[in-house]
Amino acid sequence: MEITLGFDVYGTLIDTHGIIAVLEKFAGDKAAAFSRTWRDKQLEYSFRRGLMQNYENFAVCTGNAFDYTAALMNVRFSQSGKDEVIAAYRTLPAFDDVVEGLERARQSGCRMFAFSNGSADAVETLLKSAGIREYFIGVVSTDEMKSFKPNPGVYSHFLRRAGALGADAWLVSSNPFDVIGAVSAGMRAAWIRRTPDALFDPWGIAPTITVSSLLDLSRQVSEACRRT
Repeated sequence: MEITLGFDVYGTLIDTHGIIAVLEKFAGDKAAAFSRTWRDKQLEYSFRRGLMQNYENFAVCTGNAFDYTAALMNVRFSQSGKDEVIAAYRTLPAFDDVVEGLERARQSGCRMFAFSNGSADAVETLLKSAGIREYFIGVVSTDEMKSFKPNPGVYSHFLRRAGALGADAWLVSSNPFDVIGAVSAGMRAAWIRRTPDALFDPWGIAPTITVSSLLDLSRQVSEACRRT
C-alpha cells in the first residue's frame, strides 16, 4: 500500500510566529500578542469567507487580519513598515523538526504533497525559502477551489490532485479544525501536538494518530496502517 501524506503548511511545517522578531521593531512587547491575534483573525476571516461564498485568497485574509490587529492593539505602521512585515510573512521559517521529519517520511516511501489554504505561488515561495520544497511531489492549494479548509470539497480536491484514495491518504496538521475537516471528509489524519498545552476540539471526532513532532510521524503512520 502506497501512503500519501498531505502536509498543512502554515502552523504545521512553517512557524507563523516566526514573524515575532520582525514585529518587535514596530510593536515592541506587544509583538507576541500581535502575532497570535493576527493568526487567529487570519483563520477566522478564511472561515467566514468560505461560509459566505465571498472568496478572496488567503493573502487578502492575511492582509485584512493584519489591519484589524494593528487597529485593535493600537500599533501604528507606515506603509513601508507594513510592507516589510507582510514581506517577512512570505518567508517564514520551518519548525525545527521539519527537515528531519520530512526526510524520514521520504525514506519510508511516502508520497508527500503540501496542502494549504495559501495560493500555490505563496506556498512555493515559503517552501523554497525554508529549504524544504524538494520533499514534495507538488503543491495543492485550496485556492484552486476558491474556498478554504475545512470545506469538505477541498479535501476531495486534494485526493483528486494527489491521485489518492481516502483510506490511503493522510492529512498532517497542527490545526485541530483541519484534522477534523479531513477525518469528516473520509481521510485519515495525524495531529501534530508540539506542546502539551495544545487542546483538541471536543467534537467526538478524533485524529487517527497524535504525535508530538514530525520526527515520529512516518513510523506511527506505518504502524496505524498495519493495524487496519
